[in-house]
Amino acid sequence: MTEEGTSSSASQTIAADHGGHDGHDGTPEPGQGVATTPRQMGPADQAARAKGKGRMPADGADLSGLRTATAGLAARLDFTLDEIEDMRIAVDEACAMLLSQAIPGSDLECGFILGQDAMTVRVSVRCLAPRVPAGDTFAWTVLTALAGSVDAQVGPGDVLSIVLRKSRDSSRSA
Repeated sequence: MTEEGTSSSASQTIAADHGGHDGHDGTPEPGQGVATTPRQMGPADQAARAKGKGRMPADGADLSGLRTATAGLAARLDFTLDEIEDMRIAVDEACAMLLSQAIPGSDLECGFILGQDAMTVRVSVRCLAPRVPAGDTFAWTVLTALAGSVDAQVGPGDVLSIVLRKSRDSSRSA
């Protein structure tokens, strides 16, 4: 994972969730294939507490690290246990939608933006003929219920992305 920002808590969470290895030396984590490179946050990113990104093989067997990182980062935002589990499942489901269209041997890219009480996760993969998932399917309805806000888009280079955004429940007392 690449950690960007003024807060080092996100990198500490990622390191703790991956056996203490924060990956800042640029080498892949054992069994995960996620390389990391530190970057500085620019002025446009100041509203975010932290940003991070990573890349791994587009293979369902390699998603456990992404699910763990998602849960760890959601916990840092004081999400409830139910909200944390919802994000873990949502990321897994979004990746399943993408992997069905991924070019064999390609990489899945993931990015995290942590705000004051919200988390945004973007997962992307290169496809031969990318198709945005239909918004009227049961799978999309479940994904929206889990994450809160979901969007899909095809970008340059035939990259299909799904963006999940979940806000912490503000009705509970702090």
